[in-house]
Amino acid sequence: MPRPLWTGAISFGLVTIPIKVVSATENHSISFHQYHQEDMGRIRTRKVCELDGKVLSQDEIGKGYEVAKDRTVPVTDEELDRMPLPTAKAIEIVAFVEADSIDPVRISDSYYLAVDGQVAAKPYALLRKALERSDKVAVAKFAWHNRERLGLLRVREDAIVLHSMRWPDEIRSPESLAPRETELDEDEIDRAVQLTDSMALDDISGFRDRYREALEELLAAKSEGKAPPAAEGEEEEEPGKVMDLMAALNASVKAAKETRGEDATVHEMTPGGKPRTRKKTAPATEQGAKKTAGRKTAAKKTAGKKTASKKTAAAKKRAAS
Repeated sequence: MPRPLWTGAISFGLVTIPIKVVSATENHSISFHQYHQEDMGRIRTRKVCELDGKVLSQDEIGKGYEVAKDRTVPVTDEELDRMPLPTAKAIEIVAFVEADSIDPVRISDSYYLAVDGQVAAKPYALLRKALERSDKVAVAKFAWHNRERLGLLRVREDAIVLHSMRWPDEIRSPESLAPRETELDEDEIDRAVQLTDSMALDDISGFRDRYREALEELLAAKSEGKAPPAAEGEEEEEPGKVMDLMAALNASVKAAKETRGEDATVHEMTPGGKPRTRKKTAPATEQGAKKTAGRKTAAKKTAGKKTASKKTAAAKKRAAS
C-alpha cells in the first residue's frame, strides 16, 4: 500500500468514517533530465530573486498575490491555515446523484479511501453497500492544499474511490469549437454505427503503452552501446488530403472485422444507398490448392470414361465369338 497522502474522515450525515487517502493510479511515463550537450553536465533549475540576483533556498521563499502592477500582497502559511475551512479534515458528502449526470470532463485525479483503524470498518462497509444498492454516486466537498475541492465517491470492487472534480465554473464552454452545420448522408451514419459495433469491446484491460515499451528498448540499447532498434515505418496520411468518407468507413469496418477474425465479407454502401458485396479473396495458396483439386477431379473422370469404354469393347467381342 502506498504512503497515505491525506488522513481525515468521511462525513456521512451523522456518521463519521476515519479514512486514509492513497493514490489510485501510477505514472509509468519515462522522465528525462536536461544536460549540456557538449559535456553532459546536468542542467538544474535555480530560484533567483530578480531584484538582487541571489539564489534562494525554499525557506526564503514566500507566497504573494499581485493586486496591481508593481504591488504584491504577501500571504503567509499561518494566515491560510486560519482561514475558515469546515472540510479541512473531512470529506463531507453533500448529495447523492445518478452517475450518468456527472460530465466526465469534470473528473480529475483518482484516490482510494482506506479505513483508518478497525473502528472505521463497519461504517465504511455501510456506505459502500448504500452506494451499491442505490446505484448512485456521492458528491462531496473536501479541502486539500489550502483549497476547498469538489469530489465524487463511487465503489470500485470492494473499495470506495474518490475522484476530485472541477467546479462548474472551471469548465470552458465548447460552443466556439463546434463545427459548422454540415449535411450527412444516412448511409454514412449507418456505416459509422456499424463501425462502432465492429470495434466494440467488453474489456479494455489488454491495452499497452507501446510508445513507452519502444522507448525502454531504445534506452536499453543505447546503455549497452548497441544500435537503436529500427522503427517500424507507417504510412502517414497527407495533411489536408480530401478523403472519400464512405470508402474510408467501408475499409474501416472490413479492417475491424479482419482484426477480430470475423467473416470479412463487406456489404459496401455506395453513396446512392445500394449495397455492393465484396467477398474476401482467398489467399494465393488456397486458390492454387482449389485449382489442383479441380484438375485431379477432371483427370479421375477422364480415366473413368476410358476404363468404361475398354470394358464395353471387351464385352462386345465376347458376344460376337
